Amino acid sequence: MLDLEDSGRQIGEKLFVLLSPNQKKELAQFVCDYEAGNIPSDVPGTTFLRGQYFFPPQIAQALTEIRVGDLYFCLEQRLVTVEGQVILLTVKEFDILALLIMHPRRVFTYEMITELVWQEDYGIFSRKAIINHVSNLRRKLKVSADIPDYIKSVYGIGYKFNSAS
Repeated sequence: MLDLEDSGRQIGEKLFVLLSPNQKKELAQFVCDYEAGNIPSDVPGTTFLRGQYFFPPQIAQALTEIRVGDLYFCLEQRLVTVEGQVILLTVKEFDILALLIMHPRRVFTYEMITELVWQEDYGIFSRKAIINHVSNLRRKLKVSADIPDYIKSVYGIGYKFNSAS
């Protein structure tokens, strides 16, 4: 859990584990450019994207937000809360939840989850890896005993998000 009294390094270390390998590379490039003085400091909201600086449009765009009971999910902010408590998820945990919550009641096989979340062939990752990620995700979402199990197992096949929870 993030503590605002942590040092910048401690906060960075906690956030760094949540980044994908590409995000880590982009962050490293950003830090190098920042230290070299190559970032335009007079332009607010400048971000580094795929090797160049990106100036986001000022047009307000709707966020992909889903609320189910005490669960709140925002795709663009990569934010999940339960009973108002922020849930820190790894990249893969968030991506699995995003896949399931955006397609409620649809069953996703282990193979489909591997292809859609890892974007790899199923043979590279085992069922056990997916089971472990889903187990961790369920544990993190269960902040109190009265919170329902949002992710349902479909025995021998995969998982689905139960929006009726």
